[in-house]
Amino acid sequence: MNDTLNLAGLTTTPLELISFLLAVTTVVLNIRQKHWAWLFSIASSATYAVVFFDARLYGDMGLQFVFIGASVWGWYQWLHGAGNAPLVVTRLRPRGWAWALAGWLLGFLLLSSFLDHYTDTDVPHADGFLTAGSLVGQLLLGRKKVENWHVWIAVDILYVGLYVYKGLNLTAVLYAVFVVLAWTGLRAWSNIARRDA
Repeated sequence: MNDTLNLAGLTTTPLELISFLLAVTTVVLNIRQKHWAWLFSIASSATYAVVFFDARLYGDMGLQFVFIGASVWGWYQWLHGAGNAPLVVTRLRPRGWAWALAGWLLGFLLLSSFLDHYTDTDVPHADGFLTAGSLVGQLLLGRKKVENWHVWIAVDILYVGLYVYKGLNLTAVLYAVFVVLAWTGLRAWSNIARRDA
């Protein structure tokens, strides 16, 4: 069922390919602020959890379950907004940036320590750092903060290297595509925030 495939010179599996397609659809819909993005995010996270388990990327695997819960929350946020007002694209204030970076650092310290001591992963610090950053990015995306795209650009660039190292070449390509999509999202959402300011 999940035998190895050779796709345009990349070794992959059907499950990784399905996850790839669902994830690209998610980001394209996020850029366009379509709430259906969250449904595709749930499906992509569920399939990627299995892919990452097989690759012994336990932080990323666990992150997928958090993403499923965060996607339900994000979907609700995008449909219902803040109170009865629709949620609009806004920028973080400096204090928001400070909280986001502090959360990333704390998450990194806790996750990398856990992964180092309680799993057999060979990349506990990289996995912990990128997992924590992804959580910050997902939270900012759920609140429609422009800066979510800054976080995703940084995280996605680093994930490309991690996934090449782990032999998840199609997923590395996906994250390279994500860098381009995140740049597109940053430009689009920055324009929206300027126009609505």
